[in-house]
Amino acid sequence: VKGTASDGREYSASDPHLLRWVHVAEVDSFIRAHQAYGATPLDTAGYDAYVADMAVIARKLGVPAPPTSVQGLKDQIAQFRPELRGTTESRDAAKYLLLTPPLELVARVPYSLIAAAAIAILPTWARADLRLPYLPVTEQLVVKPIGQLISSTIRWATSGDFVSQAV
Repeated sequence: VKGTASDGREYSASDPHLLRWVHVAEVDSFIRAHQAYGATPLDTAGYDAYVADMAVIARKLGVPAPPTSVQGLKDQIAQFRPELRGTTESRDAAKYLLLTPPLELVARVPYSLIAAAAIAILPTWARADLRLPYLPVTEQLVVKPIGQLISSTIRWATSGDFVSQAV
């Protein structure tokens, strides 16, 4: 994938710098999701081990100097922050994915619940750049419990318990 950003900069999906951004954003997102919706939170050493394991994969995919600890992950995200900004295109993409996804009407309700759970774990700065709402009371009382219920349901449905009960 190659293209031109809205400010005229050329980019390539194989650019090592961009690969590193995608890697740190992905790992950070998985950690945030696990902390919010996981069945059993990890301790600091567990999260550091996860980041280190992901670094092994990242290196094999061509990511230069991936972080190997949560602190390293936070540091690299902070290094990228000056490069990041909300654009018309990014806000349009978020609007499309969140408000008008290409789904049948019956699928939109569960999709919107999962999307709300995802928005709830975004960093404040990312949410602001995308102009996504911040509703802390609603997120704490409605979105987070629904996200936990969805996660629990998925864990149950993909466990051996569900399979043995279905047979």
